[in-house]
Amino acid sequence: MSTPPVTETRQERKERTRRALLDAALDQLAEESFGSLSLRRLTKAVGIVPTAFYRHFASLDELGLSLVDESFVTLRAMIRDVRRDRPAADELIDRSVDVLSAQLDANMAHFRFIGRERYGGVTAVREAVTHELGLIERELATDLARMPGLEKWGAEDLRLLAGLFLTSTVAAAGEMVSPEAEAPAVRRRIEQTLRHQARMVVVGATGWQPLDER
Repeated sequence: MSTPPVTETRQERKERTRRALLDAALDQLAEESFGSLSLRRLTKAVGIVPTAFYRHFASLDELGLSLVDESFVTLRAMIRDVRRDRPAADELIDRSVDVLSAQLDANMAHFRFIGRERYGGVTAVREAVTHELGLIERELATDLARMPGLEKWGAEDLRLLAGLFLTSTVAAAGEMVSPEAEAPAVRRRIEQTLRHQARMVVVGATGWQPLDER
C-alpha cells in the first residue's frame, strides 16, 4: 500500500520560501557586501519572480535585519556556552577561542556577514550590527564585574575592558573566515594570537587603577 503524499500548507510553503531567500542571500554575500545584493539575482536563485519577494520582506533592508537577528542568535549561543560555570580567566580565554573556532566552522556564512557589515554601507544593517555588539559588550561587562579583582571597578572601566575583549574577538573572527585562514597553519596562528592578546588584556587589567579611584 502506497503512502499518501504529504500536503504542504500555504504557511509552510511561505516559510520555506522565506528561508530559501535568506539562504540564497547568505550564499551571495559570501562574495559581496550587502549593499551590492541584487533583488533580481536573489529571486532568480530561489525560483520566484521579483514581486513575490515582497510577500516575505518589505525591503532588502528588512531581509538584512533578519540576517543580523539570526546571525546574533548564533553568536549569543556561543557566548552563553563560554560563560557557563563562570570559569577562571585562563580557562575562559581558552574556552572562548575553542568555542569561537567551532562556531565559525559551523556558521561560516553568518560570521562572514557580521564581519563585513559591521562597517558596511547600508545604514540600517550596520546600525543593527553595532546595536547587537553593544548588547554583548554590556553583558560581558556584567560578567567581568564578578571576576576576582574586578569587583570594585566602575561601569566605565568594565565597559572599556569588555570592549577590548570584544574588539579583538570580532577582529580574529573576521580573519578566521577569510580565504587565507583555510590553511590550517594560518588558522592556528590567528587562534594563538587571539589567546595571547586576551591574556595580555587580563595581565594589564590586574594592574589597572579604576578611574573613579584616581
